Amino acid sequence: MGSDPEWLTRAPLQIELVPRTSWGANLRSMLRRKDWDRLRKDQYAQAGNVCEICGGKGKRHPVECHEIWSYNETDFVQKLEGLIALCPGCHRCKHPGQTQAMGLGQMIVPHLCRVNGWSKWEADKALCLAFTQWQRRSTKEWSVNTDWLVENRAELLEIKKGPNE
Repeated sequence: MGSDPEWLTRAPLQIELVPRTSWGANLRSMLRRKDWDRLRKDQYAQAGNVCEICGGKGKRHPVECHEIWSYNETDFVQKLEGLIALCPGCHRCKHPGQTQAMGLGQMIVPHLCRVNGWSKWEADKALCLAFTQWQRRSTKEWSVNTDWLVENRAELLEIKKGPNE
């Protein structure tokens, strides 16, 4: 969101809406269950089983694994940049559309305000900007680049990097 206000870009908890045309393009659906379990549990352990953004924990699940994606809006490539362990509250804020569909939308703004130190107006504005960006991105077909897995977590997935590595 290139020309966004500073309060938005420096916030620790960012909203990350996946374009509609990329729904289902995630590691959980791409990998064998045992490989996804290895990846996510490794991320939880690296984070000490606490949220890497707010330091919190959930009641049912202490943390959940979130995929960090970047979007090249010229080539329409959705690129995996890493994984992060998030408490359920922070994870719900990353996916507000899904959270609203689950009937938990009322939890988003208070959590964004608490974690980011935002006013209600700032949280509402951030959501509006994120959904505007989502609508624009959702008009395009995205290809998915998961090279990060081979470059960073091949040993967990028993992936060979190449003949010389």
